[in-house]
Amino acid sequence: MSAVARSAALKLDWAKVASSLGLKGTTVASLQAFRKRNEDARRKVVEFQAQPSTVDFAYYRSVLKNTAIVDEIEAAFKTFKPVTYDVSEQIKAIEAFEVKALENAKATEVKVEAELTELIKTLDNIESARPFEDLTVPEVIAAKPELETKVKEMVTKGRWDVPGYSEKFGNLAVM
Repeated sequence: MSAVARSAALKLDWAKVASSLGLKGTTVASLQAFRKRNEDARRKVVEFQAQPSTVDFAYYRSVLKNTAIVDEIEAAFKTFKPVTYDVSEQIKAIEAFEVKALENAKATEVKVEAELTELIKTLDNIESARPFEDLTVPEVIAAKPELETKVKEMVTKGRWDVPGYSEKFGNLAVM
């Protein structure tokens, strides 16, 4: 990893990434799991870099009586070759995660765009609506036909008061 990439990875604000992109559910959980693996790997790299990497075999020859064992360990140490691992499967898994994350992000973007369009339409409707004082009874009944049947029902039953009206606006009766 280059110094620039390492610096960028250290400065990444993971919480801000999730909130600014509007990620939810499995995408956030996957991102948090990736973040944890990243931090664990970074911590192990720092831990291993802090360990000494050279062995002073001359010191052990001078301290130990059995120098043959030191010679044997030194020979094994010099012929040691670290095992190389095929990381192509991990890379494929990361790429699959990336593809899924992009799909989730695009789906989220589509939902947000649809919701935003609906909200803009609602806002335009609210801004272009006539004031309540200017509405006529036929216009209100045309907008909410169930009001007419409710009013007719109340009149036939002799109910002239709207429930909750007096509590909200007070009683205007002189007596």
